Amino acid sequence: MSEEKPSQPKLPSTSAIDSQSNCLFENWFEYPIRVQPHHTDYAGIVWHGSYLAWMEEARVECLRSIGIEFADLVALGCDLPVVELSVRYHRSIQLGMAVVVRTRMTEATGVRINWHYRIVSNDGQQLYVTAEVTLVAVDREQGKIMRQLPASVKNALAKVSASIS
Repeated sequence: MSEEKPSQPKLPSTSAIDSQSNCLFENWFEYPIRVQPHHTDYAGIVWHGSYLAWMEEARVECLRSIGIEFADLVALGCDLPVVELSVRYHRSIQLGMAVVVRTRMTEATGVRINWHYRIVSNDGQQLYVTAEVTLVAVDREQGKIMRQLPASVKNALAKVSASIS
């Protein structure tokens, strides 16, 4: 008589994170990272919060690459806070490793802007993290969601795609 071991609970499907279609940027923007001691825990493994900082850095640099300076958004009275975040950790990254944060905007509808991320090895062969982030344009002074993106932001995004509404 053999004893059956209880099966391990399965994580829910990550198809929402893994499906990355309908992108405004056809190509990924790449932001290289070298893991420093302050990115890691006591065991030399990247702390989960470091990934979020890297994704924000990559997003800000991606926006800069199309002519949107974050400081200019602030001067216009616009902020782009994260309102939704989904992260899937596939494997750990260790102290001293070099990785690439790949990001691209997938959709901009009204004042919502969706981004996808992949953190991969330099050669692209190892996948460490996949994520999705949704930003919303907020009036910094009033603390309320804007009715539309500032014209300069909308115009810069229009350079990427004519499908911005």
